[in-house]
Amino acid sequence: MTTLTRSFPAEWEKQQGILLCFPHNGKDWPGKYEAVQWAFVEFIKKVATYEQVFLVVADENQKDKVAEMLETAHVKTSNVSFIIHKTNRSWMRDSGPIIVKNGTKREALNFNFNGWAKYKNINLDKHVPAKVGEFLNIPVTQVMYKGKPVIVEGGAIDVNGKGTLLTSEECLMHPDIQVRNQGFTKEDYEAVFKEYLGITNVIWLGDGIEGDDTHGHIDDLCRFVNEDTIVTIVELDPNDNNYKPLQENLKILQNAKLENGKAPIVVALPMPKRIDFEGLRLPASYANFLILNNCVLVPTFNDVNDRTALNILAECFPDREIIGISAIDFIWGFGTLHCLSQQIPE
Repeated sequence: MTTLTRSFPAEWEKQQGILLCFPHNGKDWPGKYEAVQWAFVEFIKKVATYEQVFLVVADENQKDKVAEMLETAHVKTSNVSFIIHKTNRSWMRDSGPIIVKNGTKREALNFNFNGWAKYKNINLDKHVPAKVGEFLNIPVTQVMYKGKPVIVEGGAIDVNGKGTLLTSEECLMHPDIQVRNQGFTKEDYEAVFKEYLGITNVIWLGDGIEGDDTHGHIDDLCRFVNEDTIVTIVELDPNDNNYKPLQENLKILQNAKLENGKAPIVVALPMPKRIDFEGLRLPASYANFLILNNCVLVPTFNDVNDRTALNILAECFPDREIIGISAIDFIWGFGTLHCLSQQIPE
């Protein structure tokens, strides 16, 4: 029997930095591209206050333009390194590599991004893991199972660093919407998570939130905040379409077990009021926060529940600063802070 050498560090473990990609494709934020660029500068500024930012830019021209914007906004540019690589989109959580520990060394996993089994224009995004691995001098491994590439986005999984992983059935098991891996069973996924991420225990939630372009990403639903505590979003309005699925997820978590056989502590996080733009419901969620060294960045939505969510997360992270970042412009692209970033463990 082979021993498990790989492990996927939890997000709160020490980070070398955060991978981000400056938006250059306005099509992800139609009509809001200008606003999103400045929102992104503010996001970079906050991350760079605490740690290194590895910033993917399309070309030298964009690098110069972004460098100027960062100077204008008084960003700590000594903490920003540029990686030049043209992408299709900016969602590094999903197209970027997942960095794991393999023994004493780091390894970058390429989970074969395919545009969330939805979009065809992904030929540039496919090369992000190799490019980032090369820049950071970390070997890149393509994730395979039974001779085939495995497709899993970083936004579909969350871990406690001790062997338990959270994911959703809607994202990975739905038989006919956005099928990532045709014919995969839960056992197949669990075998992949064990081999590549050192996972011994998977908690399967049900459905994701309405309006989620990815169909059920976990980082809009529930997240580990420490090795035995999970925050999960709940909708308090029984007439809202999110009410029932989120109540069902809450029940699953209340009956779940961690890798050590103990029940997790479950903390409820509210939802902002629904946000509609151009006739679409947007997947706004406070669960899309990003944990940094000494800080947690939380998406806010100009909503009465912003303060409640920030206070709940402040209790979950007593040793970190909690900072709200307005995500009203980001969410028009169907994602916010966590979707746009990928942590690089030390």
